[in-house]
Amino acid sequence: MNKTIELMAGPLRLVIDPAVGGSISAFEWNDAAGGWPILRRCPNPLEKVLDAASFPLVPYVNRIRDGRFTFRGREVAIEPNMAGDPSPLHGQGWLNSWEVEEQTQASATLSFRHEAGEWPWAYEARQRFKLDEGALSLELDCRSLSDTPMPCGLGFHPYFPCGSATVLDTNVEVAWTIDDKVLPVERVPATGRYDLRERRICGQDLDNGFGDWAGEATIVDSAWPFSIRMTSADAKFFQVYSPSTGGIFVAEPVSHANAALNAPESEWPELGMRVLAPGETMDLSMRLAIEPQSAASG
Repeated sequence: MNKTIELMAGPLRLVIDPAVGGSISAFEWNDAAGGWPILRRCPNPLEKVLDAASFPLVPYVNRIRDGRFTFRGREVAIEPNMAGDPSPLHGQGWLNSWEVEEQTQASATLSFRHEAGEWPWAYEARQRFKLDEGALSLELDCRSLSDTPMPCGLGFHPYFPCGSATVLDTNVEVAWTIDDKVLPVERVPATGRYDLRERRICGQDLDNGFGDWAGEATIVDSAWPFSIRMTSADAKFFQVYSPSTGGIFVAEPVSHANAALNAPESEWPELGMRVLAPGETMDLSMRLAIEPQSAASG
């Protein structure tokens, strides 16, 4: 059985599974009435990362169209990494085991080292988890270990439970329409179908990227004993997955747009894609503040 890490602070409980993609397998609120999931409930024990509550995205987020892109004269080809999808996604971190570097009652640090292979650059990634009585703080970084420049992007992939009364409220300026392979087609204003202000978010049939994100979102539900305030100061892009079947949705703070690696490098700054010099590090943070509310509020 995989060895998990449990962190506790006040009413909050976090369980991390280093062996399954360095993922989160439980994040819950506990009170006299029992445990309440903040992120979606997961199988116990967790065996598949796609069943996790959240996992890290490194060294790129979302898809690479058909697994091919060109960077400074180098042709890069990467095999699909999810059944049924021809475009590999989310990098290598979520599909590998992470090492535990440090652990206390309310914090933990994990690391993952990738040697050059299909992704032809070596790098080291770290996740830092810190729990206090009112919030979970996450930091993810990636340091290039290669002797040549390396493209890099980071993100978080939290799954939230939802129902008919669940409301996501955030401000984004633009959205990308998608094709049947969930790849971006056209950049459009985030209005109408793509408006995320005070949006009832469950079952919306969305799997879209958004840009010019304000870096803050709230999630509320009148049935929950808490509200969630997500902040990410450095993430200018936001990905939302809300399947038509309902039950869960994903709200991802990410550093770059979907399929940014397939765009010309001249467009990467606008799309959020970074290029790391040898030895350079980039990082991304996310904080989930959990605020008590009465069942009648919201």
